[in-house]
Amino acid sequence: MSSIRVRQIWQQGGAVVNGWLAIPSPFAAELMGRAGFDSLVIDMQHGVQDYASLVPILQALDACPVTAMVRVPWNEPGIIGKCLDAGAKGIICPMVNSAAEAEALVQSCRYPPRGSRSFGPIRAGMGRPTYWKEANDEVIVMPMIETAQAVANIEAICAVPGIDAFYVGPADLALSLGCPPKGDADDPKVLAAFDTVLAAAKRAGIQVGLHNATPEGALRQIARGFTFATIANDASFLSARAIEVTGAMRKGLGQAAASGAARPGY
Repeated sequence: MSSIRVRQIWQQGGAVVNGWLAIPSPFAAELMGRAGFDSLVIDMQHGVQDYASLVPILQALDACPVTAMVRVPWNEPGIIGKCLDAGAKGIICPMVNSAAEAEALVQSCRYPPRGSRSFGPIRAGMGRPTYWKEANDEVIVMPMIETAQAVANIEAICAVPGIDAFYVGPADLALSLGCPPKGDADDPKVLAAFDTVLAAAKRAGIQVGLHNATPEGALRQIARGFTFATIANDASFLSARAIEVTGAMRKGLGQAAASGAARPGY
């Protein structure tokens, strides 16, 4: 069995509970890493992360029981290689719309003869002299399926060797289909596209992940067949809790003022 937590869960037929890191803070990442997630994705596309924040976050997550992955900004071999060399266990790549683009992603993630990744695992290979032998079977390759074009090409994309999973981006997919973006998708056109991807992936033995807004939405999609479920991100968790606490305080102060209660003195 694989030593990578995400692969272990898939091999056992389970679903991965994934978190998302938009905040460029190793401490925030460490808090998320000890919160019970199976994996965490550092978002270099829409988060405020860059390579300078990526490396210390990966260092912090090394001490946590999670699989650390990266969503790269684009399907470009330079940044993909640097993220893997820094120690990412997997790559999620946005806007993969064709078999050729999927093949380019795989090539960037695998060493020869299965790919064209350049050798230089400056962090990933620390203390692991045989990393180059193991990396091709360890690194998780997840192209994002988030356009009508990608859904139309899904059978051809599934035929590309080396893809471990797809990651469906529901907001961009909804927009591509002429629907409003939602955190927890419920539009029939979007759900039909989900089913098309799930069916093709199942035939090809490929896992499928999805971005969600709530645990309830994620559980509905796991029941649909998804095996990798993201629930919001660290920034939304912080914002939601802060709004909840300050809202409770404002409500309490308003009730106290209405009843004529005096404020405490200091």
